[in-house]
Amino acid sequence: MARVVELSYYPVKGCAAVSAREALLTPAGLAHDRTFMVVSEAGVYRTQRRDPRLALIRPAISEDGGRLVLRVPDAESLDLPVDTSGARRPVDLFGTAYQGIDQGDTVAEWLSDVLGTRSRLVRVPPDHHRVTDGRTPGTSGYADSCALHVLSRSTLDLLNQKLAERGAAPLPVNRFRPNIVIDGWDEPHTEDRARGLSVGTAELGYAKLAIRCAVTLVEQESAKRAGPEPLRTLAAYRRAAEGGVAFGTKLSVLRPGRIRVDDEVTVTAWGESELRTADRLARRPG
Repeated sequence: MARVVELSYYPVKGCAAVSAREALLTPAGLAHDRTFMVVSEAGVYRTQRRDPRLALIRPAISEDGGRLVLRVPDAESLDLPVDTSGARRPVDLFGTAYQGIDQGDTVAEWLSDVLGTRSRLVRVPPDHHRVTDGRTPGTSGYADSCALHVLSRSTLDLLNQKLAERGAAPLPVNRFRPNIVIDGWDEPHTEDRARGLSVGTAELGYAKLAIRCAVTLVEQESAKRAGPEPLRTLAAYRRAAEGGVAFGTKLSVLRPGRIRVDDEVTVTAWGESELRTADRLARRPG
């Protein structure tokens, strides 16, 4: 039986995860997931790709979303009321224009000191409207794309087996920053073929494969770049023809609900993996 073994949400995009035993699943993903984003003074999003110290920031948000606490080693924590009604400002996420509510100068100074570069914090406006792409369209806050990122333990186990064969150390699941980790699928990358899933009282729909980036090179505990793994090993067997490597899947929320660790995961529809590797295409006749 497949079941949920880990639930994680990321209140501030790029910062550390909050682990949960139970969570509300909204149309935009787990409640409070990527509702805040650190941006430059010009409004451009910050990411661990360029600012790996984001990984050291550990957010905590109240259940009602009214207070946000930020903690980091060797610095005082910051507890701030969340502004959900202030003036909007333009922000840039992967070249697309959105709006954000600036959370003020106090948190801006705190983040600038921690990251060593001038930064501000914005929150998704209550009327935020974003349509995500993929096989099943949906919505999300400031996530890279879709509402949910799902990864199975067997998929990670296969990668760690291949890393061991290269003499490399195994990697923890937090290197991939999933929202939902599933155990009980014996075949690695089963999530590639799961087109519909029922979990708790929620229904999920497959959107696309998760194409991995340089964030996977950052040790989440130390914020140090530890490359070239896992991208080097993944390129040997999960290299997508359109570029990058695929590891895990992105899902949209078809029916909101509550999900818990240990909930059974039922696949309601299956399909073929969309992974079309460069090697497979090269071997195709004609």
